[in-house]
Amino acid sequence: MQRCIRLFGFVLYSSLALSGCFRSGTETHYTKYAYDIPMRDGTTLYTAVYVPKDTTQNYPFLMKRFPYSSGPYEKGKYPGHLGPNGTNRFAEEGYIFVYQDVRGRFMSEGTYRHMTPACTETDPPDCVDESTDMHDTVAWLLNNVGHNNGRVGIWGISYPGFYAAASIINSHPAIKAASPQAPIADWFVGDDFHHNGAFYLQDAFAFLYFFESPGPNPTDAWGKLWGPRFDFKTDDAYQFFLDMGALPNANDRYFHHKVAFWDSMMTHGTYDAFWQSRNLIPHMKGVTANVMTVGGLYDAEDPHGPVGLYRSIETNNPGINNILVLGPWFHGGWVRADGDHLGDVSFEKKTSVYYQENVDLPFFNYYLKDKGTWDPSEVLAFASGSNEWHHLDAWPPSEAEDVSLYLTDDGAVTFAGPSATDEAFDAYVSDPANPVPYTQEKRIDRTREYMVEDQRFAGKRPDVLVYQTSPLTEDMTFAGPISADLFVSSTGTDADFVVKLIDVYPDDTPEWQTPKDKYLDVPMGGYEMMVRGQVFRAKFRHSFEHPEPLTPGEVTEIAFDTPDIFHTFKAGHRIMVQVQSSWFPLVDRNPQTFTDIYSASDADFQSATQRIYRSAAHPSHLRVKRMRE
Repeated sequence: MQRCIRLFGFVLYSSLALSGCFRSGTETHYTKYAYDIPMRDGTTLYTAVYVPKDTTQNYPFLMKRFPYSSGPYEKGKYPGHLGPNGTNRFAEEGYIFVYQDVRGRFMSEGTYRHMTPACTETDPPDCVDESTDMHDTVAWLLNNVGHNNGRVGIWGISYPGFYAAASIINSHPAIKAASPQAPIADWFVGDDFHHNGAFYLQDAFAFLYFFESPGPNPTDAWGKLWGPRFDFKTDDAYQFFLDMGALPNANDRYFHHKVAFWDSMMTHGTYDAFWQSRNLIPHMKGVTANVMTVGGLYDAEDPHGPVGLYRSIETNNPGINNILVLGPWFHGGWVRADGDHLGDVSFEKKTSVYYQENVDLPFFNYYLKDKGTWDPSEVLAFASGSNEWHHLDAWPPSEAEDVSLYLTDDGAVTFAGPSATDEAFDAYVSDPANPVPYTQEKRIDRTREYMVEDQRFAGKRPDVLVYQTSPLTEDMTFAGPISADLFVSSTGTDADFVVKLIDVYPDDTPEWQTPKDKYLDVPMGGYEMMVRGQVFRAKFRHSFEHPEPLTPGEVTEIAFDTPDIFHTFKAGHRIMVQVQSSWFPLVDRNPQTFTDIYSASDADFQSATQRIYRSAAHPSHLRVKRMRE
């Protein structure tokens, strides 16, 4: 066996499928080719192909399609690594790596469409989408790239995860393995830019300006690289967006109608055909590939897509191998960090290293190279709190039972419904001029750590209601979605309601990090770890397509699901629920008057008193799925 060493920060491997020692310079073992592959409508897509120089065997294709540039485009220049991030484990194994600019991006021809709608039976026969482009690409690669073994895999994280999923609808028969990871699925209901119709302002503002602003030389293919990031001229996002005011001010002051998709969002304020056509979940049919969907349980960007797409593939394609992997990760954290902590919360194990060594490489090797063994459970999931991996037969787990957490008097959370016969309630004043911040950090970019951030800063505010259990006498594990069922009234005609499920640590919890490693300067004793938070815009309580105003003073029910969780509340901890009506600037401010918020004026914003009812007639509660111990 040839031995390799670690030198100057580069990891060199000791046992390689390719000849010699694999180094960070991929040109040592791979030859780069660039092709303009024709699609069925004549459009050509730029595709970079990296082929092993060792031609003594045939290799499978491993492909990534994305809108983020498949460069470097210059002849003789190579990317720093090939295949999924983390290590060069895939390049060391030996694959033919394929990177493709999707339509209208960088070196590819055509018109770019965000979240390309999938072709349906009502579309004309010449309709093209990501599935047809993938089909045409695979057919071309099989016929034109030598030393391939006739098998194709596809993967991608986030937006590339959307393309991985969309590309396997009516799968080309050569696609044997696909892994959509943190895939975007629905930009109105639960991914990136909206949650339950509430606009995720901070993410949309920064991403779309960066994505859609032209590069330094937009007439040249090379120059169509990223435009400049928006210069906020401050490190305080809360104050910046508060000063910006109503959403139309973004165009008046900053964008000047040069960010096309922002303008589209401003004119599609309900779940109309524009958004519905961009919901990928209903279209996952004709999937014949073996699929492994990966999601982060603490993903601040795309928590909705992974589980939604997994369920759709499972329902619409009976009999295929379709599995789900869920870890305690931020967005893409399974290949972008060790996965042993997030912010100030420890997971005790290097979960990402486990995933890379035992999950993703074995998955692709088995289906694309007939290498090794692969006998996975239906679901592999990591429970935070107890910090353990679980092999499950379903998601949510079949052994999970429905239980309810009721908001009761004296700020308590109980498992028995309230007994009050009168209209018991708690109230607070929600003021758009002083919204509840989503993080105590002062920064301009959205923090990924807010997903587990200590919530003591929020619970001290008068416009945040706090309910909690007594210290638990036994461990309690929740797995699956949380369903919030609130009975509310408002003095306004619209409102947002934010519900947070929180794990309260005992006061004697020891510190686990050295001070220099801590994310925030807060003690771990009494830490209030947000396990899940979600917002709902009240005007959509009956329909995302047809909003309705609230009747001031009238009790109404607001019911909604949050993204799934898998967390153990340990004995001695408390379960806390916080309720509030703003989460800024993560979520844009609700004027609390029934209006099209995307065209609202600064004058439309008003304070409102919100009531949360907790009586026998109107029992506000959360429904969760508890694992049987």
